[in-house]
Amino acid sequence: MIRPKRLDSILDAVGNTPLMRLSRLERDTPGVEIYAKLEFQNPGGSVKDRAAREIFLDAIARGELTRDRVLIDSTSGNTGVAYSLMGAALGYRVALVMPSNVSQARKDITRAFGTEIIFSDPLEGSDGAIRLAGKLVAEQPDRYYYPDQYSNPSNPGAHYRTTGVEILADVGDRITHFVTGLGTTGTMMGTTRRLKEHARPVRCVAAQPSESLHGLEGLKHLPSSLVPAIYDGALPDETMWITTEDGWDMTDRLWDEHAMLVGHSAGANAFAAWSIAKDLSARGETGCVVTILCDRGDRYFPKMKWERLYTW
Repeated sequence: MIRPKRLDSILDAVGNTPLMRLSRLERDTPGVEIYAKLEFQNPGGSVKDRAAREIFLDAIARGELTRDRVLIDSTSGNTGVAYSLMGAALGYRVALVMPSNVSQARKDITRAFGTEIIFSDPLEGSDGAIRLAGKLVAEQPDRYYYPDQYSNPSNPGAHYRTTGVEILADVGDRITHFVTGLGTTGTMMGTTRRLKEHARPVRCVAAQPSESLHGLEGLKHLPSSLVPAIYDGALPDETMWITTEDGWDMTDRLWDEHAMLVGHSAGANAFAAWSIAKDLSARGETGCVVTILCDRGDRYFPKMKWERLYTW
């Protein structure tokens, strides 16, 4: 599972990301290994490149996305960057519906690829963007192709065919636990389905923000949100609730101790993995916990600083 050195297209650079051992976190978890999939090394800078590539290619193969239609979808940022990258590479037009308060970096990146941005109410968050995208498509069905990442089987399918396979290729029978946060839920659903087919049992844990108002951009608090159609609540073996403070503190720790400038959803995932590993170690058990580092942290800097003293 080695990324080729010579590529025919930027699409070939998606996937086969490194799996890195978080050895400094393991100082707190004797006997338990912690690994993280470095998804920020995808060409679009996030795990969303996998789903966007699969969604594009599947839609083109089925004849649903044609040159005379515009691919439109709702996004809080990373999927939008991925769609924009794929559209530019393949020669298809892209329009994105996103809350107007997403970071300026994400607006600038998507526009650089020629993408049209349609802003939704920032107070309605990602759910408001979903509703507006559906309204636009209903009004102009011939103009738009609407893949709807929240209900599109190509989203989890990408992770079933790539992410889960790559993890098993790297750690094989050593893996005991997999944990990742829920956004569209595609990463969790697809990877878990593949890991559950492995000969050795793997406990798969879904991480969610502990409150509806939180600072872990990209993650969903499902009890207060529109639940994605691709989500199957029976798949995860357990749900972990992560506070904004814990996710942000772990992000700082990844920056300081591992020199990885990642976003705060990655910090939340790493905190969940570290917590599982600490619990196993405290019980005298061994294990191997794998998680996902979703994206880079640089695109969060402009106008998105979370104030710790603010009361959500």
